[in-house]
Amino acid sequence: MPHDLLMYLGAEFHSLHRLITHVTSDISDEQANHVPPGGNQNIAFSLWHYVRTEDNVVNFVVQGKPTVWITGGWPEKFGLDAKSQGTGFTDDQARGFRLNSFAGFRAYMADVFKTTEDFVASLDDESAMRMVTVKPLGEMTVLQALSGVGMTHGYRHLGEVEFAKGLVAPRGGATI
Repeated sequence: MPHDLLMYLGAEFHSLHRLITHVTSDISDEQANHVPPGGNQNIAFSLWHYVRTEDNVVNFVVQGKPTVWITGGWPEKFGLDAKSQGTGFTDDQARGFRLNSFAGFRAYMADVFKTTEDFVASLDDESAMRMVTVKPLGEMTVLQALSGVGMTHGYRHLGEVEFAKGLVAPRGGATI
């Protein structure tokens, strides 16, 4: 059973990544950093938070290796904290978040997406059932971490990005 789930998970990560890449392909720095009225976060925060979380879970938590964020020198490139991923930010911190180069962020995002898809494609049933601890959520299998903290979480943030983009651009959704 886990093998079928792993094949499904790999296909879904690829689909999620394709949708995120598509919907963000024409976003400017100004659009990414625009804070919509009504207490919502900007595109930059929602996307940065999700991609950093995927990077942390897949690389650091599950594989025990440095994140793409660290190995690529991205904190220095963006002038951001090396450890933060936005979990636990207050609403004001999230709304105040800015990226200095959305095009640069998209390069980081592409690296994370490739790393994730390569890792998921390499998983076997036994590895998928190994237990890991995802803070602050607790202990779960690798499969649960990838599907819940990765894919489900990613689709949630894709919806936020689509909504926020619809407020600043003529084409908000990921549909073609």
